[in-house]
Amino acid sequence: MSHEKSSPSTDNALHDHAPGAGKTKVVEAVGAGGEPQQHIAHDADHSDGVAHLTDNFGHRISDNENSLKAGARGPTLLEDFILREKIFHFDHERIPERIVHARGSGAHGVFECTKAIPELTKASIFQHVGATCPVFARLSTVAGGAGSIDTPRDVRGFAVKFYTDSGNWDLVGNDIPVFFIQDAIKFPDFVHSVKMEADRGFPQAASAHDTFWDFVSLVPESMHMVLWAMSDRGIPRSLRMMEGFGVHTFRFVNEKGEGHFIKFHWKPVLGIESTTWDEAVKIAGANPDFHRCDLFEAIREGNFPQWDLGVQVFDEEWAEKQPYDVLDATKLIPEEEIPVQIIGRMTLNRNVDNFFAETEQVAFMPTNVIPGIDFTNDPLLQGRLFSYLDTQKSRLGTTNFHQIPINAPKCPFHNFQRDGMMQTLVPVGRANYEPNSLAEAGEEGGPRACPETGYVTFPENGERNDPTQKLRIRPESFADHYSQARMFYRSQTESEQAHIASAMVFELSKVQLEHVRKRFLANLRNVDESLAKRVADGLAMDLPAKAKAAREPQDWGTSDALSIQKQAKNTMQGRSIAILFAEGSDLQEINRFKRLIESEGGMPVLVAPKVGGIAVNGGTLKADGLLAGSPSVLFDAVISILMPDQAAKLTHDSAAVQWFMDAYSHCKTIAHCKGTQVILDRAGVKKDDGVVPLDQFEKVGVKRHWAREPKVRDLA
Repeated sequence: MSHEKSSPSTDNALHDHAPGAGKTKVVEAVGAGGEPQQHIAHDADHSDGVAHLTDNFGHRISDNENSLKAGARGPTLLEDFILREKIFHFDHERIPERIVHARGSGAHGVFECTKAIPELTKASIFQHVGATCPVFARLSTVAGGAGSIDTPRDVRGFAVKFYTDSGNWDLVGNDIPVFFIQDAIKFPDFVHSVKMEADRGFPQAASAHDTFWDFVSLVPESMHMVLWAMSDRGIPRSLRMMEGFGVHTFRFVNEKGEGHFIKFHWKPVLGIESTTWDEAVKIAGANPDFHRCDLFEAIREGNFPQWDLGVQVFDEEWAEKQPYDVLDATKLIPEEEIPVQIIGRMTLNRNVDNFFAETEQVAFMPTNVIPGIDFTNDPLLQGRLFSYLDTQKSRLGTTNFHQIPINAPKCPFHNFQRDGMMQTLVPVGRANYEPNSLAEAGEEGGPRACPETGYVTFPENGERNDPTQKLRIRPESFADHYSQARMFYRSQTESEQAHIASAMVFELSKVQLEHVRKRFLANLRNVDESLAKRVADGLAMDLPAKAKAAREPQDWGTSDALSIQKQAKNTMQGRSIAILFAEGSDLQEINRFKRLIESEGGMPVLVAPKVGGIAVNGGTLKADGLLAGSPSVLFDAVISILMPDQAAKLTHDSAAVQWFMDAYSHCKTIAHCKGTQVILDRAGVKKDDGVVPLDQFEKVGVKRHWAREPKVRDLA
């Protein structure tokens, strides 16, 4: 398939990266503490990027003499990414004498601003409609290793690197808007608990084991996230049909220095879809690389995945009135309270050339922000700002990992950091420090900090906080651990609630420690009594006494935005639809459905008992997949066009019978000809709103028929 050539503004190809070496007017100054300062002059040409001092990711620096502190005489803050990068690099300048999100899929793309918001942020990419920049996105599982499967019940990482003209911006989030813990100091404990158990090295990529449920049953703040993970969000149908979230509360800052709190959202253009648990397990057996293949093949065929970037915007006055703390990463802001404003669209349009060099070596860091985007005092975010840089050094083996092409900015970067393991740049001259006066002798003096265009941290540190205190404490505003979990559960449809209860029954049935199951049920009673009773009944256990809550949970109503089924799109776009045929099938009918599916943006896949040329009514036809190797779990709907004798023959083929049984069991649309009826009867398929004659397929569409589910499986 051919596509129009990209313009330079949307070019996302790799380029050579070299530090700048420009010259510009430098002025001398003395800081409040008497420290000498050398700045680029106010009236200098600030479009000359190579003369400006930056960090290793192209972010201009406003002050290279002072670290960021909580007050003039206060402690230095962990969020000072400029200080930490500088010292980090220095610590690794000499080569010595000679450990989450391991499995991911990556792709290049383009981001385009669709709504200018200069009143909210001075970030260059949001200054005018049509502004673009290249991006690289990595979508991943969390708990499993690099060789694990694509479809376990798990959180998915959603990380995007924007290569802006102001430096790299990394929006590093998940497909779930909240997290398990409130403070980063608990992250190692949480990850240890969900990973393989330490004494046995299993289970791989699974949370259905003792240590995970022991941890979450002891940490009530995790309850909200547990419900999300046990919901259908934990088993997405495709990476292309998955929401993304920044999780934390961030801040926009405009040219006037005014700040606004924000939450980031990625909305898939194709809509949200999930699998059933039975499908997820069977897909893992049929194709453990299902999500990776799905993303790669969609891009290869020109069906470029797209997400709209949206923000929820609010201020401290609104935040102070809420019954939860907006700095608490275990909480979300309902979209009914603060609607999501769409401000841009990301299109992934190019697969990687080399998986290791790009997807495996890409390094995302939440500290990579550009002027106009800033942090808040979210304690989980603050810890992430500290940990990611060290993680990348440990993983990639060098402080110079920013020089790897996939990580390098696409704007000039120039500083005094030198040497280190695997140094690939060749700085010239003696200027590896500042202040210096080498330019007075005709030598290259190097770049300088720029107060005008460099990154300036939002100065306010109030956020209902006394910065003069240094405390190890969790604020009382973080104490309600159950109200949002209750809102999430009660926002689901009946079938989605049944899926959550069934997932908990399945996972807790794998927990061998009975006291852990009891403790979790005691906590669950604070979320919803009916849910706790369903899970207890599913485990054949008596309900224990309700656990005492730190703060009594409240009823906050419901939010349709939290339900997948309430947001479902009845569309063929981006969906994979199987057409089953065999000898004697009507070629004209097959081609009619192929054209219909393709015209709606879907992907028809021809499936047959054999993959070579098969004689059909009207010619010869080759299949895309063998029936025995293309189970219906791989498709979003199925169409069957069979002659009666071939259908009768397939009733003796267990793979064929299972093909229809699974499609029916998984509540998918089954469109069939009269000849197929014999095999439908053998598979136990009963007529309903989703089992229809061929001529009704277009009207019924590609959707799940959840009313069928109680007929095909027992749910908690």
